[in-house]
Amino acid sequence: MQNVLFFVDRISSWVGQAFSWLIVALTFLITWEVFARYALNTPNPWAFDLMIMMYGAAFMMAGAYTLAKNGHVRGDVLYSFFPPRLQAGLDLLLYFIFFIPGVVALVWAGYTYAAESLAIREHSTLTANGPPLYPFKMVIPFAGILLLLQGCVEIVRCVVCLRNGEWPAREPDVEEVDVDKLKAMVKVDEVQTK
Repeated sequence: MQNVLFFVDRISSWVGQAFSWLIVALTFLITWEVFARYALNTPNPWAFDLMIMMYGAAFMMAGAYTLAKNGHVRGDVLYSFFPPRLQAGLDLLLYFIFFIPGVVALVWAGYTYAAESLAIREHSTLTANGPPLYPFKMVIPFAGILLLLQGCVEIVRCVVCLRNGEWPAREPDVEEVDVDKLKAMVKVDEVQTK
């Protein structure tokens, strides 16, 4: 069972990490556009559309990754003080009341939205000869399906926690830099750093 959970986590992580490279591309695109606009005096009319699409795709595809790493924002003021079984029970209830209906609606509406866009080969109307919108709109149902799949894994984790009384393990994620741990790893004394 744990292997299946980790497999879905790995899929969500891989997709999220792959789409995170859009941020690098977006950085280069914005840099080039600013240079072209102010230094060369030749702005690209399609650049703004492309920037919105790249950011939107990165944002949408990060949802399942963030859920896999338990990184979504929640009201932790009281939640963190609850025992694991109560946390799992609340999470399970909220998954069924809000998450599942919301994500199913996202997939359904996103599919309809993307299918209509593909049928008419929709292009952006913000500029003449704007970039095509249908590839970007196809990201919406795909992101929703991944989010729904990861949500099912989280529901299984809630059930396991209700049964065992503790949360099942997750795959490790990138950690933020902890200066004290870093100093301990390289054996730096406080005297040397002053």
